[in-house]
Amino acid sequence: MSPAEILSAARAQGARITTAESCTGGMVAATLTDVPGSSKVLDRGFVTYSNAAKHDMLGVSEATLAAHGAVSEPVAREMAEGALAHSQATLAVAITGIAGPGGSEFKPEGRVCFGLAQQGRATRVETVEFGALGRAQVRLAARDHALALLAGALHAASQTD
Repeated sequence: MSPAEILSAARAQGARITTAESCTGGMVAATLTDVPGSSKVLDRGFVTYSNAAKHDMLGVSEATLAAHGAVSEPVAREMAEGALAHSQATLAVAITGIAGPGGSEFKPEGRVCFGLAQQGRATRVETVEFGALGRAQVRLAARDHALALLAGALHAASQTD
């Protein structure tokens, strides 16, 4: 689905979208707001680059951050759930990762964790290893994957409604 199709599907279902972004710095929200009429669907976007921002704006637990680090599925889960809790949205996507350059043996460049939270449904998390594509390409790949997660959630909701 294109961004316009994502917004159209959300509008048809009465869904509102929010984003919680770290390594993408707001790219998902920016892509959605490139589409005229997006204000009918996009509630808000959180750019929570630092751990303090994740905690202060989304309620990500300091204990979770300390135990797992910012680039982890538990943090992606809390980011997505926190975005729902701190917005008027019904669907949230969260992204936290290592765009590069750099990384470590344990958290390599290109590792991105995603969270997808939706009212009335279990939160989903996943990790994608994009590899050392370079900072710009990892960020674009993460943006596109997040949009695909939103599209998939909206498609699934349309099949069950």
